[in-house]
Amino acid sequence: MASPAAPAPRITNVDASSPSRRIPQKHRLPKFLPIMLGIVFTIALVVLSLFVGVADITDTAGRGHEFLWITRVPRTVALVLSGASMAIAGLIMQLLTQNRFVEPTTVGTTEWAGLGLLLTYIFMPTSGIFTKMVIAIVFAFAGTMVFFAFLSRVKLRSSLIVPIVGLMIGAVVGALSTFLAIRYNLLQTLGSWFAGRFTGIEVGRYEPLWIALLVCAFVVIFADRFTVAGLGKEVATNVGLNYEAVVLLGVALVSIVTGVVTVVVGALPFLGLVVPNLVSLVRGDNLRTNIPWVFLAGIWLVTICDLIGRTIIMPFEIPVSLVLGAVGAVVFIGLLLRTRRTSAS
Repeated sequence: MASPAAPAPRITNVDASSPSRRIPQKHRLPKFLPIMLGIVFTIALVVLSLFVGVADITDTAGRGHEFLWITRVPRTVALVLSGASMAIAGLIMQLLTQNRFVEPTTVGTTEWAGLGLLLTYIFMPTSGIFTKMVIAIVFAFAGTMVFFAFLSRVKLRSSLIVPIVGLMIGAVVGALSTFLAIRYNLLQTLGSWFAGRFTGIEVGRYEPLWIALLVCAFVVIFADRFTVAGLGKEVATNVGLNYEAVVLLGVALVSIVTGVVTVVVGALPFLGLVVPNLVSLVRGDNLRTNIPWVFLAGIWLVTICDLIGRTIIMPFEIPVSLVLGAVGAVVFIGLLLRTRRTSAS
């Protein structure tokens, strides 16, 4: 008769926490090493952005070095602020709608901001950039609330339908803008607004983008509230959160960022879609810990796309929105296919 097998040794909490079972401290990566490496990579991209271009900023004999402070530094600051703020705007939209395919350019927010800007040029052609920016923000806020009102009244069976509805609303608003632009001979101006580019960014034009930095600070402060609101109205209400107020705050912050970036830079398609999804795939859905990575990844994506646009047909440039559109479309289709496989499994 075979003797019974000896029972496996039981691991208690004391054993698990004993020094022999813990991972040696010297083999652990420092907690902040990944984010430090991300910051170093960001600084490298910023420095590269300063030196890439037709004008040689190291030319001290001619006027090349003057371009450093006139255009290169403002352009690089605009890249950083636009990339970080639009990426975080996409993250907020996805939380509030509980949908990974939603961002300002897939719900019509950008088109509404462009319509407001166009109407300002038609009816108040001599207004300053601040007036244009405020009206663009108001239109972006109103248009986004229209989208949220639609979602609250119509129950959609598939999450894939939500961005399609947003794209349809954006297409209608874009068609209205195009009609008005043709009617008032502003078609070329409209095209230049929606072709997001950093070519014309210089001293005296990029400064409104600092508003986006304040919005990013607000997002960090209210990150926990947005996380709870992202769990749904019922859960948020049960834990004592004023769900409607948080949604209004989120839409207001997204509208401010979209309006400011649209007026200064133009449309940056899919930036708020691509970045939060890629960060979430790598790090999970913890908003608080993902925020720094969303900031950095947004800066990386828009800076790399701008560098491609600057160099691919040098000495000419192509708008960054074209490169972003191509990259974003590929990622968007990849996410759709991934969602379909996940649903089928």
